[in-house]
Amino acid sequence: MTSSSAASSVFSALAPYGWDEAWADEFAPHEPDGLLPGRVIRVDRGQCDVLTAEGVVRADTAFVTPHDPMRVVCTGDWVAVEPEGSHPRYVRTYLPRRTAFVRSTSSERSEGQILAANIDHAIVAVSLAVELDLGRIERFLALAWESGAQPVVVLTKADLVPDAVTLSHLVEDVETTAPGVPVLTVSATLGEGLDVLAAVVGGGTSVLLGQSGAGKSTLANALLGEDVMEVQAARDVDGKGRHTTTTRNLLALPGGGVLIDTPGLRGVGLWDAESGVGQVFAEIEALAERCRFHDCAHESEPGCAVLDAIDAGELPERRLESYRKLLRENQRIVAKTDARLRAEIRKDWKRKGAEGRAAMDAKRGRWR
Repeated sequence: MTSSSAASSVFSALAPYGWDEAWADEFAPHEPDGLLPGRVIRVDRGQCDVLTAEGVVRADTAFVTPHDPMRVVCTGDWVAVEPEGSHPRYVRTYLPRRTAFVRSTSSERSEGQILAANIDHAIVAVSLAVELDLGRIERFLALAWESGAQPVVVLTKADLVPDAVTLSHLVEDVETTAPGVPVLTVSATLGEGLDVLAAVVGGGTSVLLGQSGAGKSTLANALLGEDVMEVQAARDVDGKGRHTTTTRNLLALPGGGVLIDTPGLRGVGLWDAESGVGQVFAEIEALAERCRFHDCAHESEPGCAVLDAIDAGELPERRLESYRKLLRENQRIVAKTDARLRAEIRKDWKRKGAEGRAAMDAKRGRWR
């Protein structure tokens, strides 16, 4: 097979999964090594499934498993994998990510965890079967904006809100919480709203996010047109699910594009998401520009446009409280991250200093 026909074969096989000329250019330096391009569709215990022009191959991730969790290969990555005949096959590297959805693993460890890479849309699934948690939606959206993807809020289980007026009020509440974000209502059971969602996310890579019980797997199956993801009923007491999805899986959509389904997220910690928080609360940041003082804390300062908007009923006080809370949390995680990095730098300095002293002692020994 000629190089041009081989390249054409790669494009025809990988284009439905997002391969394009820019990715081909990024991969070009790896071609002389005989490596194959592919997209990671699943990662599990040091192994991953990679879609290549040869089909799906199983590969070891030992070469792309550094100590830094932000650099570990994940679902959605484009990678260079060893060709057929290698035993075992290894992923040798991954191509520079265009976007990535990252959350904090925990408040104690101050580490980031990448949930999906190279995504175009971040679909935040929110169940209408339970009371809306607007603060959690804002948290998801801050991370979604920070990822570089376009957020989309999908209100699932709309058939459980039969009253049209109540449904419209719920949608309005979420729209106020999510400026600049499409808010869609969907009933996967009745098949309502799926065509609109498919049109919004079609042709790119979408990641499906939300709590357990939000109906993500049911929604994924509806978009895929078949029962690919296992589904269990949510608990009646609190509407929470049972983590039927345990890995992040990348699946091709029949209308074009791909979908990454994720396990339900209990914790959604921010990870260096200041600009994302700013986009979620765009109306507050716009008001802040009109405050008398440029460093206004929006607490009791005279001439505060944000407080004036609250007094006038133009801005819900809950929004300002949520804004402050997320900014404080983000500042804490950034401070912890900086402290950890400084500690690592100091440790590296001490190591290099010890090596330098040992080298000098060795020289002195030779001089004696």
